[in-house]
Amino acid sequence: MTVLRFVLGDQLSLDISSLSDIADGDVVLMCEVADETRYVRHHKRKIAFLFAAMRHFAEDLEARGIKVDYVTLDDPQNSGSFTGEVKRAVERHKPDRLVVTEPGEWRVRQMMADWREEFSIDVEIRADERFLCTHERFADWAEGLKELRMEYFYREMRKDTGYLMEGDHPAEGKWNFDHDNREPLKKAVRAPERPTYSVDDTTEAVLELVSTRFGNHFGSLEKFDYPVSRRQALHYLNWFVDEALPDFGTYQDAMRQGEPLLFHSHLSGLINCGLIDPREACDRAEEAYREGKAPINAVEGFIRQIIGWREFIRGVYWLHMPDYAASNKLNAQRRLPDFFWTGETELNCLRQCFEEVRESAYNHHIQRLMVIGNFCLLCGFDPREVQEWYLVVYHDAYEWVEMPNVVGMILYADGGLFASKPYAASANYIDKMSDYCADCAYSPKTKTGEGACPFNLLYWDFIARNEKNLRGNPRMNRTYATLDRMDGEKVKTIRKEAQAFLEGLPSGGDY
Repeated sequence: MTVLRFVLGDQLSLDISSLSDIADGDVVLMCEVADETRYVRHHKRKIAFLFAAMRHFAEDLEARGIKVDYVTLDDPQNSGSFTGEVKRAVERHKPDRLVVTEPGEWRVRQMMADWREEFSIDVEIRADERFLCTHERFADWAEGLKELRMEYFYREMRKDTGYLMEGDHPAEGKWNFDHDNREPLKKAVRAPERPTYSVDDTTEAVLELVSTRFGNHFGSLEKFDYPVSRRQALHYLNWFVDEALPDFGTYQDAMRQGEPLLFHSHLSGLINCGLIDPREACDRAEEAYREGKAPINAVEGFIRQIIGWREFIRGVYWLHMPDYAASNKLNAQRRLPDFFWTGETELNCLRQCFEEVRESAYNHHIQRLMVIGNFCLLCGFDPREVQEWYLVVYHDAYEWVEMPNVVGMILYADGGLFASKPYAASANYIDKMSDYCADCAYSPKTKTGEGACPFNLLYWDFIARNEKNLRGNPRMNRTYATLDRMDGEKVKTIRKEAQAFLEGLPSGGDY
């Protein structure tokens, strides 16, 4: 009996459930399809990373004696879709059964729902066991809750997994050491030298393909040096734990011009595509803590990102799709300006982030949330446009992780389903946590008038124009009390100048 086992491009793990019982004679299908490159026009580097990782994974499977049917994007017979390629593989191999691991994205799961009838064979869709929390476990936890709070979910996950636990209690007596992880970067602090990875023949072929087929997509392919194989990914994980993790916690919110990675792991792309299992990342970090090689604030912060935030966001996505995508509780309608694609803006903090993402398809979480995301929130950009931008530009972005982060965390578009308040901030936050403001045309200290930082104007304009939705939120009481004490003429001036800035934004354009 032949089993066709379909492995998606974000399931590059030998431990994926669809391969758990693979037997002699089974065939693994992998395919590069045009539909997945153009449902949004992904960053060139994102496409290259995933195709290179897929091809290296296929080579690893073949080296283990596993039969792989790999369809490249430039195969003349390539149908361009998952459904079309599965259909062709069924015709080629005449399998008795098709086995897949559930996809991460709603649209692909809906596509698979029709395959049993379409292909007239048994189709088995298995749970994705790389995640530590099942859909059922999350739904049970969330049942009856009007608001979902990651912190309480995270504590349950700590108990379930045993990470950083001493019996029934958290290590060193606290669940969360986030208050120790907000230090600005001192001038004398230097990040460790980060490893780079050479381009072999397999990756070179992918880079040539992407350059030819996707030359008009956003982003750059120059200096491509990210891990694309299991061996390289493990090396990168070990480097992070040994060299960067000890200082990651303290400086994880800091930003420095010209140094986009600092102490960040840069592992999210590798975890999300399957080259690194989230458990082994947590295991290595906890091992460093137990051996005294990394402090609790760093290790707890890293593990929280994985078993707390990553699992929580996935749970929110599957619990609230498909309607969640259209959330827009603040009725934000403004289009993204052109400089989100060109990087041509006098706001140096944004320019730095846009230039970095064009080159690397990556920004760290504070750049995404408190610089770019904060600007999107304050300006009132359309949530669907913001979702698409985040999905396009980041190499670790898939809809299940991108959408809840944008809708709920960045834009408060779900009205506070899991964020207790909007993450809105004036220029003071960026000035405190970065050196961006020193090279900017605007002054973070100037509130109105010539040279005033737009973040200062936009912050109070956002608070004023969203008063109907936000006043009454307990975490916004002090903010509205401050607004109430402000001179009325000053508020009018701020709002007038904010409106002038918004109206002067370059009109949204195609990318």
